[in-house]
Amino acid sequence: MNAVWILAAKELRDGLRNRWVAASVLLLAAFALLLALVGSAPVGAVRANPLEVNVVSLASLSVYLLPLIALMVAYDSLVGEFERGTMLLLLTYPVARWQVVIGKFLGHTMILGLAVGLGYGGVALAVLALGEGGAAGWQAYLTMMGSSLLLGTVFLALGYGVSVVVRERATAAGLALGLWLLFVVLYDLALLGLLLADQRQRIGQTLFASLMVINPTDAYRILNLTGAEGVAQLAGMSGVAARAGLGLWTLWGTLLLWLVAPLGFTLWRFQKREL
Repeated sequence: MNAVWILAAKELRDGLRNRWVAASVLLLAAFALLLALVGSAPVGAVRANPLEVNVVSLASLSVYLLPLIALMVAYDSLVGEFERGTMLLLLTYPVARWQVVIGKFLGHTMILGLAVGLGYGGVALAVLALGEGGAAGWQAYLTMMGSSLLLGTVFLALGYGVSVVVRERATAAGLALGLWLLFVVLYDLALLGLLLADQRQRIGQTLFASLMVINPTDAYRILNLTGAEGVAQLAGMSGVAARAGLGLWTLWGTLLLWLVAPLGFTLWRFQKREL
């Protein structure tokens, strides 16, 4: 396991030295703080919990930025090493192939954890300093932070899956961008078009919810916007998960499945790949 942590530390250092990655982390933190400031404006008038307001805002931000950051970090994690010839050198050391994948994955997860910690942790500290939030608000906010990191690792795993099957970094970059567009933008547009074309003849609420949960970004969104009653009311989604028969464990399980499946595929494919 020492080799795993050595590789993880190396990936963390390399990631922090990468100007694009560092800029993305700072951008996420800046957007989080900006949304917190903007979201605090109506709190006094409507007496909403400031943490619950921030959960609604930051969950929407996370759906777009965290997958993009994760894919940008992960897309060349393996194919880049092959192109530069450093993978062959790395595997001459006493390190197993699975340790290479897991070490890199843990290092990149630390980068995402740093992004979430700086951005969303800064907002939490500001609310804590004001002595606001309440137990329900803190529970919803911490759930949002944890699930945001999990969403990021899902797209890390997807990026690794791309990186292990292609031969060129440019191809990996294009596929990574395609994955982001598919899961974050196109899937929901296609689902909306399907719903409008069906006009509620065959697609009921339960089936529609099931189709949404297939997408990890939608599972994340539903988890955070319906998990706490106060947040659900602010987001206009009160009772949606219950009516559709979606429990919190179903949503968490969906995200975990999206993490385990592509990461498992990467481990299997990397074992089979020729150097």
